[in-house]
Amino acid sequence: MTETPPDFDDAFRAKLDDLIVWRRDVRHFRTDPLPDGVLENLLAVADKAPSVGLSQPWRFVLVDSAEARAAIRENFAQANAEALDGYDSEKAALYARLKLQGLDQAPHQLAVFCDPDPDQGSGLGRRTMPETLDYSVVGAIQILWLAARAEGIGLGWLSILDPEQVCAALDVPPEWRFVAYLCIGYPSVDSDTPELERVGWENRSPLSDRLLTR
Repeated sequence: MTETPPDFDDAFRAKLDDLIVWRRDVRHFRTDPLPDGVLENLLAVADKAPSVGLSQPWRFVLVDSAEARAAIRENFAQANAEALDGYDSEKAALYARLKLQGLDQAPHQLAVFCDPDPDQGSGLGRRTMPETLDYSVVGAIQILWLAARAEGIGLGWLSILDPEQVCAALDVPPEWRFVAYLCIGYPSVDSDTPELERVGWENRSPLSDRLLTR
């Protein structure tokens, strides 16, 4: 049976471009929670992401308990202090002023893992490149990010964490690989410019710097 796809017209494409531009890595959140069912709906959208061999290797863990959140907060504090030691002079001063996490504000926190050997998919497409499982998980995160932004919801990806400590704190199966820790909630400030660019950490470079022709 042949199916007819939707008509993605110029107006839709313009809106899609706006969505991508306004999809920012949020660090400043309001503390009020999302309405009931909204986060679950966003995860259902993320679950529609493409995956190698249709393996759906992503594993989501909602981090709700005070104990688990405290363990993640301590993990971040240690890793952040070590990261600060890696910078000198002006860069170190700027790093110290950055707000690099939303753990104290974001009402929802989500850890994302990769199952490195899921039964689903029967190994299709990953024999020569098993890392495509991790790429699939990242693809699901990006779908989640865009879906959240379309609802006016912010998402911040916290990467300054020790993965082994995260796995231990959340008591996940030992074979799972930690991919991302996400803070989710309504942003307290909206901007179409990356925060690191706004504060002077780094500026975007042109696409020509990353585009080759062979």
